[in-house]
Amino acid sequence: MRLVAVTLILVAILMAAGCDEPQGLDDVWGSSSSDVFTVGTSGTIVHYDGREWRETTSGTTNFIGGVWGVSPSDVFAVGSRRTILHYDGSEWSRMVSSVLFRQSDDVWGSSSSDVFAVGTSGIILHYDGQAWDEMTSGTKSRLFDVWGTSSSDVFAVGDSGIILHYDGTKWSEMASGTTAGLKSVWGTSSSNIFAVGDSGTILHYNGTGWSEMVSGISSVLHGIWGSSSSDVYVVGDSGTILNYDRTGWSEMTSGTTANLKGVWGSSSSDVFAVGSVETILHYDGREWSSSTGWSTSEE
Repeated sequence: MRLVAVTLILVAILMAAGCDEPQGLDDVWGSSSSDVFTVGTSGTIVHYDGREWRETTSGTTNFIGGVWGVSPSDVFAVGSRRTILHYDGSEWSRMVSSVLFRQSDDVWGSSSSDVFAVGTSGIILHYDGQAWDEMTSGTKSRLFDVWGTSSSDVFAVGDSGIILHYDGTKWSEMASGTTAGLKSVWGTSSSNIFAVGDSGTILHYNGTGWSEMVSGISSVLHGIWGSSSSDVYVVGDSGTILNYDRTGWSEMTSGTTANLKGVWGSSSSDVFAVGSVETILHYDGREWSSSTGWSTSEE
């Protein structure tokens, strides 16, 4: 009983620090099949060069929840305790922000001088190439993900079904039709966008309004990415992976029970999914296989 109590206390401490779960990977992004980054707890950043995964020096032990970039030498990562990092192709460095915030959960941009980060208490930060400034979001709900088609067409999703849209001037709330927490948003165009979240929730935006899709599952869904409008992947708790082929969603065999948090690929036959207990999966167009284990030597 004492060991169980200690374990629960440690998990509580990690969650209070902004970590959803111990020893996990939370997001993945790449510029190509030979340039992929995944990030997670305790400042973990691991890079894949097309041959092997190798841990890089992040310079922080804080939780890192989101990663996105413009090129192999222009990558951003965000996390807890005001953590904002930038990679220049050689090393990660801390970016300074005067804005007080507890945690950023995700980052996305239309260019290196137009980057958005979202997180707790409705925080939305914007980087214009010179400095990070806070934007007026109009909400106090936690925002988990941000994605857009351009600098004037950006979406953010979060708790209680909240969906915000930025038109280049201001953020405004959209009618989502759900109260389920939304964890991720992604699309192929301004009229073909998906949002996923709690209880197997999948929403679709057709350019006019959001409607719910039938997922067939009840697991929490954390991440979404696709190679096209007819090839979309969603990952979630207990090893859940769904694929959309324009006719509907079907469950794929992942080979793991780990909670999967992020998904990204360079093509329909080169997709990565990451999650708890340092899980990294790869899809080659036929099946998912484990790609766990990496070198701890610095690049």
